[in-house]
Amino acid sequence: MSAKYIFVTGGVVSSLGKGLAAASIGCIMESRGLKVALQKFDPYLNVDPGTMSPFQHGEVFVTDDGAETDLDLGHYERFTHSKLSRDNNWTTGRIYEMIIAKERRGDYLGKTVQVIPHVTNEIKSAMKKVAQDVDLVIIEIGGTVGDIESLPFIEAIRQMRQELGRESTLFVHVTLVPYIAAAGELKTKPTQHSVKELLSVGIQPDILLCRTDRFLSKDIKSKIALFCNVEENAVITAKDVASIYEVPLVFAREGVDRLALRYLHMDAREPDLSKWEDLVHRVYNPKDEVSIGIVGKYVEYEDSYKSLKEALVHSALLYNLKLNVNWIEAEGLEAKDQSVQAQLEHADGILVPGGFGKRGIEGMLKGIQYARENKVPFFGICLGMQTACVEFARHVCGLEQANSSEFDPATPHRVIYKLRELRGVEELGGTMRLGAWTCKLEPDTLAHSAYGQNEISERHRHRYEFNREYEDMLTAGGLRISGSTPDGTYVEIVEIADHPYFLGCQFHPEFKSKPLEPHPLFSAFVKASYENRLRRQHQREEVAVELFHRPEKVKH
Repeated sequence: MSAKYIFVTGGVVSSLGKGLAAASIGCIMESRGLKVALQKFDPYLNVDPGTMSPFQHGEVFVTDDGAETDLDLGHYERFTHSKLSRDNNWTTGRIYEMIIAKERRGDYLGKTVQVIPHVTNEIKSAMKKVAQDVDLVIIEIGGTVGDIESLPFIEAIRQMRQELGRESTLFVHVTLVPYIAAAGELKTKPTQHSVKELLSVGIQPDILLCRTDRFLSKDIKSKIALFCNVEENAVITAKDVASIYEVPLVFAREGVDRLALRYLHMDAREPDLSKWEDLVHRVYNPKDEVSIGIVGKYVEYEDSYKSLKEALVHSALLYNLKLNVNWIEAEGLEAKDQSVQAQLEHADGILVPGGFGKRGIEGMLKGIQYARENKVPFFGICLGMQTACVEFARHVCGLEQANSSEFDPATPHRVIYKLRELRGVEELGGTMRLGAWTCKLEPDTLAHSAYGQNEISERHRHRYEFNREYEDMLTAGGLRISGSTPDGTYVEIVEIADHPYFLGCQFHPEFKSKPLEPHPLFSAFVKASYENRLRRQHQREEVAVELFHRPEKVKH
């Protein structure tokens, strides 16, 4: 049987959660025994988000095959078991790049190349690429209905319905029903106008996911149904929730999956969301909490570290803990009048994430030094591992001018330097070491203990590497290389043995963490951080008891 399609669009404003909506629908459909694929189309002209600023675009999510993709693909992987690749994320830039290449080769045989049919045909072809061996394809159209940039994608999904019929296509529109406090009313007019925009390009939505901060009354749903030409039970309250992992349960209670199956004429078993229910129960009923300080370059825009934060959440939930994240701007640790201890002493664990460029590096080094010297659990990822090696070289091995050639090309001690295969390559897009690579773990190490296996595969996104010329000096000082590529070329993981938890990895483990399957390195780090919290609490209690019995020790 051919795959059927659900198309998810958004209106009124951006950031309504189309990606989470698509992922949540996929989650429910999987729980019914269906095999799903998810795909995202982004309307910008960049070929991919790899060269875009994290402040503007947020995180770049990397797939096993090395594609640099939109952060919504992270939601897709966390909520479902869909195997994602570069075919699951397309931009306008990439579509046009393919079309222009074909035109230059003469593939169009002298025809005039136009948006319709050539661009829309290329879009439809991309949609069909992910429809093999699955029951259902869920496709998110980025941007907001009414944007000029989105029109070719909207036209393509209109044509898909024309070609495949109503029984094989479903249109889900995410919209906004705002509450106007001054009037004390929910307003349906933005939704009406958004649907009108869709109708003007030939698409009648089947289901409306209405983002709102309160439940929609029967009267409000009836009004929206009447003016938007949908069934009343197809007007869904997509109410704000405290945890994104509650969204599949909300959609299931509202009957989104039953509606979709009816419209698509599909049969499936009853959903089993018991594991998600248990997960959400732990979200709202933690036994304790743990605080992680993230010393990063882009902390003022949390979407830059979306997968990272979610991976920490997953591991905290594994131990039934509430996660408190302290976002610490790396540059803020560089100022001489700022106490590093004052900014980090409340953290149970310290994490330094990935990034590019020189800004904030000295602050990261101070944060790492604090964690190393004060026995605070530390986790360094990508740039975090590289800066950990630089810090160790400077303050343990006595190489005061040690650095990465990324930050100081003239450094006499290039502990970190540019990937050897990239020397002479100046183009930034897609030129890094990307995607899944195998790593061999050393026995009797933190990494081996966490993974419980000898060989792993993790996703990478980096342009610089550890310089093995300094391996003997650093390992003599106490740094241990616990993970390398099987051929011994690249250093993948470093540790310090004489420490509760000090580990840096060159790859990005956050990309493979799921709420029901937390990543082992994050789980080990969170566990060590919580143990540090308990240890510090015990020490404070001992001091309090001592002062109670010997008040003369109190300094006035």
